[in-house]
Amino acid sequence: MAFELPKLKYAHDALEPHIDAKTMEIHHGKHHQGYTNKLNDALKDSDDEGKTIENILRNLDMDNKAVRNNGGGYYNHRLFWEVMSPDGGGEPSGDLATAINSAYGSFQDFKEKFSEAAKGQFGSGWAWLCVHEGGKVEVCSTPNQDNPLMPGVGCGGHPILGLDVWEHAYYLNYQNRRPDYVSAFFNVIDWDEVAKRYANNK
Repeated sequence: MAFELPKLKYAHDALEPHIDAKTMEIHHGKHHQGYTNKLNDALKDSDDEGKTIENILRNLDMDNKAVRNNGGGYYNHRLFWEVMSPDGGGEPSGDLATAINSAYGSFQDFKEKFSEAAKGQFGSGWAWLCVHEGGKVEVCSTPNQDNPLMPGVGCGGHPILGLDVWEHAYYLNYQNRRPDYVSAFFNVIDWDEVAKRYANNK
C-alpha cells in the first residue's frame, strides 16, 4: 500500500495571519506531495514496502539517502500539519503541562528552549518536543528531514510536536525573519492534539 498525501483538517487560509495561505498551498500540495511520491518510488520492491512509516524510520539504514530524506519529509510534515489548528495557541494542560514544567520549570522556559532550538538550527531542519518512555519530555533539533525516530540523530524519543524551519515553510511571508515565524507558530499549536500524542507514546 503506497503512502498518500494526508488531507489537511483545515483550509489553506485557516492559519492566517500566522501562516499564509500561499505558503500552505505550496508547502502541502507541492513539497509534501513531492516527498510522498519520492518515498513511494524509493520503497518500491524493497523489504520496507507495506510497513508503517514509523517502523521504516526506526529501523532505517541512515546511508539510504532516498528513504532517509523522503521518509523523513513525509513523516515530519504529516506531524506538522496535525499539531496545528486555527483554534490553537495558549498553553498545554494536564499531564503534558506537568511533564513540561517538570523538565523545564515553566511553560515560558520551555517556550524559550523550543524557540532556541528552532532559531538556532543552522540551515534547514526541525525543532522537536519528544516524549520518552516513562513520560519525560525533551526538546531537540535535527538537520534537513531527519527526526528523532531515526537511529542516532538526537532526542531518541517519540516526536509529539515539530516545527519546520526550512525556508520553504516561511520565506514567502517572513523572508529571513525566522524568529518571527517561530514566535507565530505558538499561536497555532493544537495543544490538545499534542497532549493526545503525549498520552499515547509515554
